[in-house]
Amino acid sequence: MGVQRSVRFLLLLLPLMLPARLSQLWAFPFSPSLDLDVAPRTTIFSQSLLGVRRFEGSSQNYSTLLLEEEAGLLYVGGRGVLYALNTTDITAAGNPTIDWHASPEQKKQCLSKGRDNQTECYNHIRFLQRYNETHLYVCGTNAFRPLCAYIEAERFSFSSGFDEGRERCPYDPAKGYTGLLVDGEMFTASQYEFRSSPDVRRNFPFPTLRTEEAPTRWLLEADFVSSVLLKESVNSSVGDDDKIYFFFTEKSQEQMVYPSQTKVARVARVCKGDWGGQRTLQRKWTTFLKARILCSVPDYELHLNILRSVFALQERDAQNTIFYGIFGLEWKNIKASAICQYAFSDVQKAFNGPYMEVQDSKWREYTGKVPEPRPGSCITDLHRSQGINSSRDLPDNVLTFARRHPLMASQVHPIGARPLMFKRSVNYVKIAVHKVPALDGNIYTVLFLGTDDGWLHRAVEINREMHIIEELQLFDSPQPIESLVLSPALQSIYVGSHSGVVQVPMSACKRYTSCYDCVFARDPFCAWDGRVCVEISSRPHRSNLTQDILRGTRGCKNNTGNVVHRKRSVMSGDDVLLQCELRSNLASPRWTLNGRELQGYGLNSGYRIGTDGLLIIGARAQQSGSYRCFAVENAVSVLVYLYTVRVHTDLYFTEEPTPSSDPTAVSSPTAFSTDSPTEQPLPSPPAPVPAGPEFQTYRHMEAMYISLVAVLGGLCLVLTVVLLYVSFCTRRTRDRKFSHQGLQILGEGKRSSQFELATISSHCNGRQGRHGRRSTSIPTLDDLGDSFFQIIAGEDDEMSPSTTPPPAPPLPMPPPLPNMDYANGLSATLPSVLRKMNGNSYVLLRQADPDGISPLYHSFTEELNRILEKRKHTQLDIQPDESSI
Repeated sequence: MGVQRSVRFLLLLLPLMLPARLSQLWAFPFSPSLDLDVAPRTTIFSQSLLGVRRFEGSSQNYSTLLLEEEAGLLYVGGRGVLYALNTTDITAAGNPTIDWHASPEQKKQCLSKGRDNQTECYNHIRFLQRYNETHLYVCGTNAFRPLCAYIEAERFSFSSGFDEGRERCPYDPAKGYTGLLVDGEMFTASQYEFRSSPDVRRNFPFPTLRTEEAPTRWLLEADFVSSVLLKESVNSSVGDDDKIYFFFTEKSQEQMVYPSQTKVARVARVCKGDWGGQRTLQRKWTTFLKARILCSVPDYELHLNILRSVFALQERDAQNTIFYGIFGLEWKNIKASAICQYAFSDVQKAFNGPYMEVQDSKWREYTGKVPEPRPGSCITDLHRSQGINSSRDLPDNVLTFARRHPLMASQVHPIGARPLMFKRSVNYVKIAVHKVPALDGNIYTVLFLGTDDGWLHRAVEINREMHIIEELQLFDSPQPIESLVLSPALQSIYVGSHSGVVQVPMSACKRYTSCYDCVFARDPFCAWDGRVCVEISSRPHRSNLTQDILRGTRGCKNNTGNVVHRKRSVMSGDDVLLQCELRSNLASPRWTLNGRELQGYGLNSGYRIGTDGLLIIGARAQQSGSYRCFAVENAVSVLVYLYTVRVHTDLYFTEEPTPSSDPTAVSSPTAFSTDSPTEQPLPSPPAPVPAGPEFQTYRHMEAMYISLVAVLGGLCLVLTVVLLYVSFCTRRTRDRKFSHQGLQILGEGKRSSQFELATISSHCNGRQGRHGRRSTSIPTLDDLGDSFFQIIAGEDDEMSPSTTPPPAPPLPMPPPLPNMDYANGLSATLPSVLRKMNGNSYVLLRQADPDGISPLYHSFTEELNRILEKRKHTQLDIQPDESSI
């Protein structure tokens, strides 16, 4: 009854804790109609990165990067220090350095204000940009009293005294901030002081401008992420002005459809030539307008409303600019990211549309007459023909209207009315975009996405769909990527984080070791030349190169890659795992025996096929032969592993070279992989020894082993009964209280009547516990829906009220028989029903079925007893290879 009450309490609590639409988010990624959740093709850990250079100075928090390709310099702003690094090799010695620490007196004042001495009471560099041909301009928080200064670029040293920075730089290193220097004018957006409101400002030259706060507040708890200058005056037919666009998230002012969402993403703009009003809006923006940006999935009413990063992919004509934005969910405990792209024309359309105004304390669309010239617009040739040469010449009625109507009614929708990509279990925090020409004559857009735990994803857009080429672990310890810049000239990416700066090549074609690996990657940078995978840019003559970005299937002339051949000799009745670890997370294994395809999912098939290998259960003589493992990707099968397996019925045997039953099997020793040698012949059996004390010891140990098998069988039976009881209680609770409610599990689309667990080796093809894994993962409590329940008998010291007491610990294992190496483990024999975890804990999973219990569950006890019965007669090879169970 305690379990039943706990389950009922959890099910009652979850709908109150999560928003009403959260269940749709769980089901969203696996919808057959909108499958946007993309898994990275390959996972590369930090120790396997190619061509990576690291810079780790004496400081921390390398959050500000300024790249100057022509000068060959990467300026880096850290905590209390500035560096000028060589862009070709950031690890080169002799880098110029400027130490700029907060004074002891200022640190003491920071501490007296209750600030954190470990993070806040330092000088964090927040602004670093080129001021003119000879100088840079830099600002830092200076332990909660911001300062700014000019840097002479040639000598890389301060050229004069410090400027007061409270109007130009935020006091808090964690506050959202963005800024631009345009023709000697500084535009910034942030919360500059502790008690002030967020603000968009022009800091110099005089007169300085800022946003309005009364009677209508233009910004409400805004958190800025980016700003972009678009030179709309270039080739303008109407004499338009350049504009600065600011991207941020703020508290919603208009009425929201979902009360659980309190924030919205925005884009705002101001005109570069704005000088404020003459009487109305003095030293205030006369051209400030803002509009809402949407990034949602209409079919599921899923709205991602937190803007994290923006990148503007600009063309020669500003009208062709595309904005890319990273969006997340407002709920902090849920990891999810979406990439939406926006056409500049749609942004312009929103700013040229109807206005919103406050009516009865609520924002509604304004339907009255709009004064002329249009409020919020820049000065054009039309204005000049009317005698309006600057914003100070605008009529008061136009400025009064602009003060009360900063918000536009039209919303900016993404291209295609949906996200370009959705990624669950990942928080993207930085984005950079680059265009690459491919061999097919098309230009592809490549996205570089930094995560909050130090990974970099390379993705390519192919016909409005995303393909993640790879994910790279840039830092051993998880840490957010704080800055990201690209150098197309050097084909490098520069990434800043808490611990250092990393220089990563835009592509690492050498990583692809075969034609299929190179073509399947669909990497626009890479192509196969007949021998190796090369970068296209390095080859002036490209007629012999092979690449297929659109399909990733064509160009390779055979169906064999780098084949690994192994021989296995096992005893009859043994359980044997033939490993087949695949490089690609998108590939699935296909097994054949002597040319006949194996279907290893039946209860009596004698096989279990998992994502990391083929398990032969109770090997029989007819299971000898040539086993082949194919990696199936993009509907193409590529041979990767070939096993020659021989099942012996004798207790002792000697390995004899015999021809394989498969005519295509490789029999030459030179075909074997060097890291996986074949098994050596076993020595001849010793002469029989008369029965004596040793023989009696052997019999006693055999009796102990049989007893242990019986105990384990009983324990499994008890677990089965407990599982049935819990299932019954859970179903009763659901039928009584939740007949019209359901909780969907993240990653579950259609519910199946059967549940299959894949085998898992110790060397997973990808990160353990991370996204993008092909195999079925073990759901946690947070992932359980109304048709799942989980019993974990493990090592936890504490038990929640919703879990059942663990069973008694198993008896210690008897010592092994003399001169025998028992490598077989119980967990590997039942990968579909029983999975071993943490060395000595087991997890039983059951999925409820409307028609009854899965046949896999009914057969659990029978199959376990059968295999345990065989164990007492099993003897293994003295020297099994590393893939044995």
